[in-house]
Amino acid sequence: MPLAPNLARRRLEMGELALGFGVHHLRTPAVGMIAAAGGFDWLFIDMEHGAMSVDDATKMCMAALSQGVTPIVRVCKDALFEGTRCLDNGAMGIVVPHIDNAQEAEAVVRAFRYPPIGERSWGGPPAQYGFVVSDTAAAQAELNKEILVCVMIETPEAVGNADAIAAVPGVDSLMIGTSDLTASMGIAGQIGHPDVRAAYAKVADACTKHGKHMGMGGVYDEKVAPDYIALGARFLLSGSDHAFLVAGSHARAKFLRGLQK
Repeated sequence: MPLAPNLARRRLEMGELALGFGVHHLRTPAVGMIAAAGGFDWLFIDMEHGAMSVDDATKMCMAALSQGVTPIVRVCKDALFEGTRCLDNGAMGIVVPHIDNAQEAEAVVRAFRYPPIGERSWGGPPAQYGFVVSDTAAAQAELNKEILVCVMIETPEAVGNADAIAAVPGVDSLMIGTSDLTASMGIAGQIGHPDVRAAYAKVADACTKHGKHMGMGGVYDEKVAPDYIALGARFLLSGSDHAFLVAGSHARAKFLRGLQK
C-alpha cells in the first residue's frame, strides 16, 4: 500500500502555512475529521501536557490518516520511546520540547530516523502503509523523508544554539515555544517583547541558513503573530481544543442570552 501523505510537510515545502490543531482533552477518533473540517492541516497531539496514553494518541493518529489531516505527536524530552511507538502506529511526525543544544537534537534524530540516519527500530510494516510493505528498505527510506521531526526552542540557551541545532541533519523544524521562552526569560506572557522578537529573528536566520522550517507555538493574537509569520514562521500551532471549545461556546452563549428581551 502507498504511504499516507504528510499534508503538513507538503504545505511547508510549498512555503505555505501548516496549521496545527492542538489536542489536549479530546479523545475521539473524530478529532481529525473535526480539525480538517475547521481548515487545519495537522493534529498536534500533546503527550507533554495532555493527560493521554500512547494508546489514546495512536487511535487518533490511525483515524486521522484517512481524514485529510496529518497526525503529529508531541512527546516529552525524556520519553522519546513513546514517540517511536506513536510513529509505528500512525503518527507522521514528532515534536520534542525543551531542546537546548545540538547534542540533544542529534539524540532526537537517532530515535526517530531509520538507519543510516538514525537508530530507529523496525517493528514491522507500520500503520502509515496499512500494515502492508513489500520492500522494507524502500519503506524505511521513504519514512525517513516523510516523517516530520520538530524540536522546540524554549530557553535563551536554545536560542543561542539555534544555528547549531538547525544544522543537525534529520531535524526538519525548529518551533519556538513562546510561552516557555518568555517564562525562562523572566518576562512570562510578553510575547511581543523586544527580546522575544530578537529570539525569533535569530531562530529564523538559523532556519533559513540550514533549510529548516520555523515553527511557532504560544502566539495566537492578531497583533504579534503576523510579525513572526513575516519572519518565516510556517509550522504553526494554531490553538488547542479546549481554547476552541471555550471561545465557541462563549460566543454562542453570549449570542443566545442577548436574544432575551
